[in-house]
Order: sequence, then structure tokens, then C-alpha cells
Amino acid sequence: MPAGGRWQTVRWREVPLTRRRTARFVAVSAVAGLVVAAGAVSAAGPWDGGQRKAERVRAAAADRAHSARTAPARPPAGPVLAGPVTGGRAPTADAVAEALEPLLKDPALGPHVSASVVDAARGERLFGADEGAALTPASTIKLATSAAALAALGGDHRIETSVLLTDDGIVLVGGGDPTLTARPAASGERFASLPALADATVRALAARGTARTRLTYDVSRYAGPVQHPIGPNDNLAPVTPLMVDEGRLDDSDHGPAPRSADPAGDAARAFAGLLGERGVRVDGEPVEGRAPASARRLAAVSSAPLSELVERALTNSDNDIAEALARQTALADGRPAGFDGAARAVAARLARLGLPADGVRIADGSGLDRSDRVSADLLARLLSLASSARAPELRPVVTGLPVAGFSGTLRGRYADAAEGRGLVRAKTGTLTGVNTLAGTVVAAGGRLLAFAFMADGTADPEAAQRALDRLAAGVASVR
Repeated sequence: MPAGGRWQTVRWREVPLTRRRTARFVAVSAVAGLVVAAGAVSAAGPWDGGQRKAERVRAAAADRAHSARTAPARPPAGPVLAGPVTGGRAPTADAVAEALEPLLKDPALGPHVSASVVDAARGERLFGADEGAALTPASTIKLATSAAALAALGGDHRIETSVLLTDDGIVLVGGGDPTLTARPAASGERFASLPALADATVRALAARGTARTRLTYDVSRYAGPVQHPIGPNDNLAPVTPLMVDEGRLDDSDHGPAPRSADPAGDAARAFAGLLGERGVRVDGEPVEGRAPASARRLAAVSSAPLSELVERALTNSDNDIAEALARQTALADGRPAGFDGAARAVAARLARLGLPADGVRIADGSGLDRSDRVSADLLARLLSLASSARAPELRPVVTGLPVAGFSGTLRGRYADAAEGRGLVRAKTGTLTGVNTLAGTVVAAGGRLLAFAFMADGTADPEAAQRALDRLAAGVASVR
């Protein structure tokens, strides 16, 4: 470990192969030979009705264009998600063990590996290897964060950014939506727009005969420090309820990027500029303050539904959205919306869902904190629950998973495990010395299985990722 007690930032990143545009699962339909069985669609959610709706339109065109410029040639795709959750014959525990035990001995996984495979239809564990050990999950903690938020608020919940009218001017109130954008919206996107909020505000002020005002911004919805314990980092902006474009200082929309040190102030200044362009003069610089109880609602914009935020967070391993989801869970549970309150709220929700709690420690929503601890058994059982009819509110946890070789943080993987390409859907996790993978796969016999593999003590991250990919492909091969 370097001096100062922090690991090198560059090794902490989960970097999808593409930086400019998210490769959404619906874009996979453009690849020859990919056919989603009707039973699998009913198992994991209707793509046109539930998955990645906010970027469905732009994904097909943007992904094809990007792939033509940069992506290496892909091997022919295998069948995708062939079979319903409850269909097919459940594999035996012996068959799963026979497939996985040799792969778990790969030295690239290091000295401490845990694994769990669960039959999603029955919720029964088929395989375990130190499955109850609480290890550092890295970004697979986002599965828990997402499930907690969905359980607390439901998939239809939206996060509002509002403008209130006071006797002294107007107040821009942050509600905790990191997807609020100052950029022109791409076709099909439904994220909240700062220019749209400025339009609505100007109209409301004009109706009152106001062409000049003062601007205050309110970030009181969150509590505690805004800086993650890792410090300033390209993987995460300071966590504040008011920001635009995740505080990014470049034109990226996911992945590591330079971040603003003051995203709330930057958002307020951008809003003041938009008001000025529309004919409303803002006197002086925006200042931080708190809206009085007497303030009246003037205008508002809302985020995409929580289900879509969850999908985006999981597909891109988006740390900013994940931290926002944790804080929304805290708010729903009446806890302070800081790192501590959010962690306690997520842990409490996991317990209510009946998930294994031994050794669990939630420290943040994103998994960037190395003191997070969960077990492979918890992750596999969570995915089994989200895949079943027992908890339909958790379905976006499954529909948001990257698809092996095609989307999100799995887009550039599975070259060495081609039999899993298009079949494995999983959340990745990467920190220095930590590699994890948790997801679902339809086994060769037609049964949906949930799995989690955790390696704590790896030396070569790329070799460890390949070993994890072979494990997930091994689950797919089980009959």
C-alpha cells in the first residue's frame, strides 16, 4: 500500500470498453444470431417494456457506430438466455461441483476464493465454497444498494429537482438526482434536464412579471461529508444532492472522468447562466442556503424512474448513481442521508429481504470503500430473489446486469470463455487485489441459476477476471 494509506486510484477503476456511449442490451438485437427466448424474457423482464428504456433509441445507433470505429471483431454469438426460469431440469449439486471445483483452483484467483450457486426457481443452493465468508465485494455491492432502494421506494419512484419562490428570490433545491443534465437530451432519454427546468422557471417568473431575481441553492437533503473516504477521485464526484452530469468536467457520460470539486455550486452557476440566456437576470453569484418553510413551488423536473436508474447504475457500474440510491434509501427510512445513515438503511433493507446477514458490513453504496463486506451467498441469494416471482419489485436488479461480451462492464470480456458470451449476465467488481462477479445464467439444461464468485487477494486483475469469466461459463455448461 502506498504512503498515506490509500491504494492507487488507477487500479480501482471499473472501466467499460466504451467511454462515450452505453452499450445497452437492446442493441444486441443488431448482432446476427442473437435470439432471446420468450420464456427468458418473461423471466428477466420485457426489454422493450422494462429494460434500459431511457437509452433504448440511442443505444442501437450509437453502439453500432462506435463498434464500427473501435471494437475488435467478435466471435460468433451463441444462444442467449435460452429457457425460462422454471423450465428445464435442475442440475444436480454434484454436476455443478464437477464443473466448478477445478476452475476454483486457478492460481489467478489467489489464496481466498468464495463461491455460491443457487437455483433461482427454488432458491436452493446447489454449490458453495466458503460461501458464507464476508469478503470485500467491490462494485458487486451495487446489487445490494439497488435492491435496497427498490425495496424501499419501488421502481416507479422519481427524484425531483425543484425551484422554489421566496420573498428574497428563488431557491434551486437538489433532491439527489445525479443524472440531472445540462446537455441536450439524446433521443429517447428521459433524464431530468436543467435547461428544461430553466424554461419552466422563466415561464413561471414571467407570469409574475419578474425578470430579475436572486438565486440560492439548497443541498440540505443530504447529511454528513460530501467526500467519499477515498478522497477526490475520478470514479466519483463529491456526493451532493445537487449536481449536473455527475460533476463531470469532460463530455463523458460514464466511466472515470475528471470531477468538479464543487458540483452543487457549479450546477447553480450553470442554472443562473441558463436563466440569463432566457431573459431573467440573476443578481450576484448564487449562494448556498436553505429554502424557508414558506417557500412556494415554482417549477420542477423529475429523474427517470428508479428502475431505470438502477439499470444504468448496474450496467455501467455507475458510482454516482449508486451513492444516490443509497441515500434515497436512507431518506425513505427516515435516516440521515449521509454515508453512515445510507449504509445503515441499506443493511436494514437487506435484512428485511431475508438475506444472509452474517458478517455483512455496508460502508458505502458504490463499493469503492474497501471496508464493505458481504458474502457470495448473500449476492447469489439476492439475485435468485430478484429473478423470481417472490420479489417482482427487485426485477431491475436482473434486467440491469451487463451481458457477457456485449454490454456495460462485460462488453470487453469473455474472449477466453466464449461459451459464456451472451449467456452470462453479471455485475463485475474490481479493486486492487479484489475481483468479484455475481449474476445469472441459464444452464445447459434450461434452468436459471444465480451465482457469485469472490476473490480477495488477487495479484493480476486481468488474469483474475478471465478466471471468473471461466467460472461463470462453467455454470452455463452444467446439465
